[in-house]
Amino acid sequence: MKKVEVVAGVIFCQDQVLCVQRPKNKFNYISEKFEFPGGKIEEGETKEEALHRELLEELNLSTKIKSFYLTVVHQYPDFELTMHSFTCEVESKELTLHEHIDQKWLTINELTVLDWAAADIPIVDKLVSNG
Repeated sequence: MKKVEVVAGVIFCQDQVLCVQRPKNKFNYISEKFEFPGGKIEEGETKEEALHRELLEELNLSTKIKSFYLTVVHQYPDFELTMHSFTCEVESKELTLHEHIDQKWLTINELTVLDWAAADIPIVDKLVSNG
């Protein structure tokens, strides 16, 4: 089973969190699902460096990484995903979607209305339960 290690940003602007929607994918279980933005850690990068790079590449977004949040290990049918999430802060909601098809800024209580990728659900659950 292929193992993939990624980072994800739980990005806050005031009292809202950034949620981005994946494009269509050959794996229907992640196709068009919402996720926290981020991506793969490259050789020699720290998790924080990878997150900064991925957010710039995917969203043209420069964030202030605040703290580690949660690591999720999720078994998808075709690969195992280890996702390290960090809380981040931005001054502005201005961004450019380079890979995603939609974005939403939602309050924590609104997060559960979206169709999330399975690996992101534990992060959503922790955010909601912590208020």
